[in-house]
Amino acid sequence: MRFDIITIFPEMFQSAFRAGVLKKALDKGIVEVNVHDLRDFAPGKHKQVDDRPFGGGQGMVLKPEPIFSAVEKIKHEKETQV
Repeated sequence: MRFDIITIFPEMFQSAFRAGVLKKALDKGIVEVNVHDLRDFAPGKHKQVDDRPFGGGQGMVLKPEPIFSAVEKIKHEKETQV
């Protein structure tokens, strides 16, 4: 079973894969986990993946373009593995 995680904090997931049940599953080849840094798919010098909400208000929202690029790459990788 393959899991692909798209995140802007890939370092946070590494410790979870080094211990416990998930480590055992990874070592036995039961699951495959791939962590993808969303910033790798963002254009520009600063690799910005978020922007202000268009309706106004507080906070930030993720831009769709880097997410779509990441998903397309993952789909392509999966197709070439078969």
